[in-house]
Amino acid sequence: MLTPVGAHSTRRAPRISCCSWRFAMKPKYSIFALLLTAALSACNSSAQTGTTGTTVTPGPAVTTPADAQTTKVVAAANAFLSTLSATQKNAVSFAYTDSAQRAKWSNFPTGIFQRDGVKWGDLSAAQRTALTTLLGTVLSADGVKMVQQQMAADDILKSQGGGNLQFGSDEYYVSFLGTPSATTAWTLQFGGHHLAINATVAGGNITLAPSLTGGQPIYTTINGQTVAVVEDVPQEVKDAFALLSSLDAAQQAKAVISTKSIDLVLGPGQDGKTLQAEGLPGSAMTAAQKTAFLTLIKERLNALNDDDLAPKMADIEKNLDSTSFAWYGPTSAAGDAYYRVTGPTVLIEFSPQSMGGNSANHIHSMYRDPTDDYGSALVK
Repeated sequence: MLTPVGAHSTRRAPRISCCSWRFAMKPKYSIFALLLTAALSACNSSAQTGTTGTTVTPGPAVTTPADAQTTKVVAAANAFLSTLSATQKNAVSFAYTDSAQRAKWSNFPTGIFQRDGVKWGDLSAAQRTALTTLLGTVLSADGVKMVQQQMAADDILKSQGGGNLQFGSDEYYVSFLGTPSATTAWTLQFGGHHLAINATVAGGNITLAPSLTGGQPIYTTINGQTVAVVEDVPQEVKDAFALLSSLDAAQQAKAVISTKSIDLVLGPGQDGKTLQAEGLPGSAMTAAQKTAFLTLIKERLNALNDDDLAPKMADIEKNLDSTSFAWYGPTSAAGDAYYRVTGPTVLIEFSPQSMGGNSANHIHSMYRDPTDDYGSALVK
């Protein structure tokens, strides 16, 4: 079951179950909620609602036959669906061609952005276990832990109050586009505040592009100790700063675009767009720097299961000379700077958010594949 696991920065937090957290760090989220609700109240009225139904249009035929990993994923998906009532199954089921539902994900919480499907809070213990098993076949162990920890972080926000905003792990939704199959494409969606997993399964290939991660709070205080709630973020910050600090003055002059951090450029609602590469290309890096660059990229992509991650990392490494690293913000290890990776088959953005307090404690991150968002390259 998706319960939060212990987290650490330099110290490991004690294991604490969802909704039982009590913390010393308490930003004024009630004020934040009021301001954000006022600024973005139009989001709900303009959001599109997908059409659900018991008869679902399947996806197109796939270009590669299913492998052992896909077989496990399909079996786990059908096992989860078998636990649902007819009403729940209807609610999670969308046509593969439902473009409104495909794009219906956001970094915003319920109360600003309404998702469709069935939410975690409406699932029984057995259904939660089956969904966790499904996520465990699509994602790596690190990926499942990341999801758990982001949901736990949102329970922290819930404990602090949010006005009209609905925080907490109960507000994470699951849905399917198409039907789980080894021969036709389909997509599993799971997400909520600061999280959107879009896993397209197409024969022997699975992609998480596009996916939104991040979280808030990243850190908190327990028994006087500062600990990481979402552990993958501090490691990514460490890897990014390691690459930046390895660059000489001339290389940094190319990599650092601005001393001011920026927001996501190709975040939610920006499907189908591309970015011109900027910053320092891999071709201008030493062998050691290229290794550090690959380490940083893999830190983001390793939410995907190992079987499907390997070929994606191989493609990225093959194109590393034409993949660029760009930095916006202070050149310190504080984790309050934006960085971007732009390559033929990868786009990564990491964006600290100043709204709500310390920007290093509130992160929005994106992963896209310019050639394969939503599995566009995986179908006939």
